[in-house]
Amino acid sequence: DVQLQASGGGLVQTGGSLRLSCAASGFTFDDYVVGWFRQAPGKEREGVSCISSSDGITYYSDSVKGRFTISSDNAANTVYLQMNSLKPEDTAVYYCAADQQIIVSSYFRPDSYDYWGQGTLVTVSS
Repeated sequence: DVQLQASGGGLVQTGGSLRLSCAASGFTFDDYVVGWFRQAPGKEREGVSCISSSDGITYYSDSVKGRFTISSDNAANTVYLQMNSLKPEDTAVYYCAADQQIIVSSYFRPDSYDYWGQGTLVTVSS
C-alpha cells in the first residue's frame, strides 16, 4: 500500500524556519519525482519544489528560490523541505506528492502526481 506521510508544519514568526518531512511507505523513492505543493485558503494548489530521485536534480518556484531547500535521504525513504526566511505569504497547507515518469515541464502540475500525503499546515505570523 503506497503511502506518503507529511509532517513538520507549525506556527512560526516571519523570518523563521521550519523543516517539513515526507516519509514514504510501501515503495521507495527510487526513480520517483517527489514534489512539495502548497495551498492557501481560496487559492489553487501550487508547486513549490521538486526533486528527481534518479538524478538528484532539484527545482524551485520563483517564490521560494533561495529560501527553501529540498533534499532526500534515500536510506530513510524521506524527502525534506527546509524552509528559511519564511514570510506570511508562505502560509498554507503543504503537501508532498510522488510519481514516476513525469516530464520536467510537468513537475509543478498537481495533476501529474498520483500519490499524495495528507498535508501539514504552515502558518507564518507577521
